[in-house]
Amino acid sequence: MNFSQCVNLLEQQPSERLERPIESALAWTNDSISPDDCTLPLSTAALGELEQVVDALRREPLPTYLLSPDFFQLSACRSLMGDVRRRLTDGLGFVLLEGFPLDSLSQEETRAAYWVLGRLLSQPVAAKLDGTVLYDVRDMGRAYGIGVRASLTSTELEFHTDNTFAAAPPDYVSLLCIQPAHAGGESRIASFCTLHNELLGAYPRLLERLYEPFYYDRQLEHGEGEPRVSISRAFSYNGEFLRGRLSYNVMKQGYQLMGEEMDAQGREALDKAYALLNEPRHWTSHTLRRGQIQFLNNRATAHARTAFDDAGASSGRHLLRLWYRDEGRPFFNG
Repeated sequence: MNFSQCVNLLEQQPSERLERPIESALAWTNDSISPDDCTLPLSTAALGELEQVVDALRREPLPTYLLSPDFFQLSACRSLMGDVRRRLTDGLGFVLLEGFPLDSLSQEETRAAYWVLGRLLSQPVAAKLDGTVLYDVRDMGRAYGIGVRASLTSTELEFHTDNTFAAAPPDYVSLLCIQPAHAGGESRIASFCTLHNELLGAYPRLLERLYEPFYYDRQLEHGEGEPRVSISRAFSYNGEFLRGRLSYNVMKQGYQLMGEEMDAQGREALDKAYALLNEPRHWTSHTLRRGQIQFLNNRATAHARTAFDDAGASSGRHLLRLWYRDEGRPFFNG
């Protein structure tokens, strides 16, 4: 399928442009929020319920992927994760959950408890084409580039949407910090709604281009004989929610794979979008600590990470990631 055919197929899908400012809690700037707005502790009752999950599995083990919250009494955890979900959809679009009990759990017990808790948010989905769902984020000593995911390197990660090149990126992302970096690895989060509002007010012509198609490198996550690139819009609006799909490097690599130059307006639109995202007033930051879980609305926020260095550390930075979607099948592409 050539570019024109891809564009024609994409244009048949319903799409609108949001031509008014977004007035909601999702449209925030760094000076309009405080740490208390985005942190939430695991309550004593919720911790007790997770301990009961682990105790049950110690008596009668079951593979993690077969575990359902419906197997356990989890009223406090359900209430907690209901609060998390509200904050992701109607609040700031991100939450830091404090106090996951890593020190009392084995590696497999950690994965099981994290899985059960996450399933109270939404349906976990594959993070790789091979069906991997619980995904380990750690430096594998590889150089970032075409076909290599940045999550497996220690390099700086630009602001991006997870699985930006897929047919259906995850709605939500969670990251459990098992081991922080020796140095660096700061997480940054920015609001797509705020970005949209600023572009609408000052650069409407560039905002219009973000609603039009771009190429995306699929990073070798595709079947044999399938195209190495996908095509989609950086911004879309379904009549109710604005959704972002940005990763400048993945988009530039998509054009490289196609042997084409990105159009001048597309480059200008992305350059301006990233210049705004990278202004400190547009993002908030934190360094994940052991036992913290970061939850993100993957379509309402962009997230980034500074480079990190584990030299001299006994063990390297290690996060455990889950992707979630509310609709569709749990396959990688949805």
